Order: sequence, then structure tokens, then C-alpha cells
Amino acid sequence: MAERIYNVLFLCTGNSARSILAESLINHLGRGHFRGFSAGSHPKGTVHPIALELLNQVGLPTEDLRSKPWDEFAAPGAPRLDFVFTVCDNAAGEVCPYWPGQPITAHWGVPDPAAVEGSETQKRTAFRNALKALESRIKIFTSLPIASLDRMTLKERLDAIGNTPTEGST
Repeated sequence: MAERIYNVLFLCTGNSARSILAESLINHLGRGHFRGFSAGSHPKGTVHPIALELLNQVGLPTEDLRSKPWDEFAAPGAPRLDFVFTVCDNAAGEVCPYWPGQPITAHWGVPDPAAVEGSETQKRTAFRNALKALESRIKIFTSLPIASLDRMTLKERLDAIGNTPTEGST
């Protein structure tokens, strides 16, 4: 019997940086057991160029990445979602669409690298920090024995992952 593939959606307001990084990471780190997607409540319409540059530098996939609205994943014919993670505080506070299939949700807030003002070095450092924070959380998530955990325990573990400190946080 084939092993199940879990569909994971990462949400942010603009869907140009953090959620894009997370989508690429899980598609790489999930090793075929997870399929990642990203979307935004108010998508920018383009992926942040530093996000694409960083993903390319570290050898992560970028070919299918695009900034898109979250309603695509609530529409008929959309992939059935198993997990939905918000990665920005704004998206976590917004009223999300109804997700068919009642996916497990959690908030994994990460500081917005696209909001950093300063030198190019400071901006690139912010993107690297966001990537590292998301990578750490996604590695923990993909190592969970999902099939053997009940829904409540799994939700508790996902919430705990979201409370993992990120670089630059207090």
C-alpha cells in the first residue's frame, strides 16, 4: 500500500516571502511525503526577488512558486488540505476561508523579512533568518509520526512547533 502524501498550505498576507520559503522547504524536506502550497489573503502578485535568489542559492526548488490568493485552495477541485499553517501574525488574525476536509491548523509566526528596511546585507540576513526558522520548524514537523498521533495530540505538537523561538525574536 502506498504511503499517504500530506498536503500542507502555508498562509501569509502577501504570499511573497515567508509562505513561499515554507512551500519550497517542505517540498524539498518532505521527501515526497508532503506536498506544500502557499497563498495569501492579499497576495502581492509576485514573489519577492530576494526569496527567489536565496532559494536558488541554497538549491531549493523555485520553478512552480507564485504569489496567489488563498481562495484558490477553498475552491472546488483544489487539493484536499491536511494542514494549514499561518506564518505571519496578520494572516493568523484574519478570517480564513472554509477549508474542505477540516485540516489541522497552527500559527508559526516568523518575522517578515520583506518588511526589513536597511542595507541589502540586512535584508538578505532577514531572509536567511526566516528561512532558517522555517527550516527548523518544518524539519520537526516532517519528523512527527503523524499517522500514529490522534488529532488532539497532533494539534498540540503543531502549536508547540509554532512556539519554537526564531532568530531575532525575543
